[in-house]
Order: sequence, then C-alpha cells, then structure tokens
Amino acid sequence: MALHVIFTDATVFLSRCEYASWREVQDDFAGYKASLGPWSPAEVIEYLRDDHPDLVPDATTQVEGFLRSGDEVTELTFADG
Repeated sequence: MALHVIFTDATVFLSRCEYASWREVQDDFAGYKASLGPWSPAEVIEYLRDDHPDLVPDATTQVEGFLRSGDEVTELTFADG
C-alpha cells in the first residue's frame, strides 16, 4: 500500500488515495502546501520519525493505526496541537 504525506497551512495528513500528480492532491486539500509520496508505510514511518519527532502518539503508532482503519485520510497529531 502506498501512502502520501500531505502538508497544508493548518496540519499534516496521511492519505491512502491514489493520485496521478501533486495537482490532484492539491485539489483535494484546502491550504495545500506540499506532498510526499507515494511511499510505503515503512518509508513514511522513517520520514516522520526523522523529521517530525513531536508526533503524539509516535509515528509508528499513528501510521499503523491508520492502516488498520478504513479511513482514506487521517490527520496526524502533534504534541503541541
């Protein structure tokens, strides 16, 4: 399964939706700033661990929980928010 990490003005999302280009991602997210992927879950976890250590719960917990859910998109949660 491929995941996208999506940055907006307000937050960071994970998506399992398939996108042909970043422009499609931009159309789906208000305040779109950037996106990464598609990446494997392991690649997403590694990136989030390295670049966003302030995730609460941690990257592994959030990504694995998202994978178990039926959701197409989830908002990541951070210690300060």
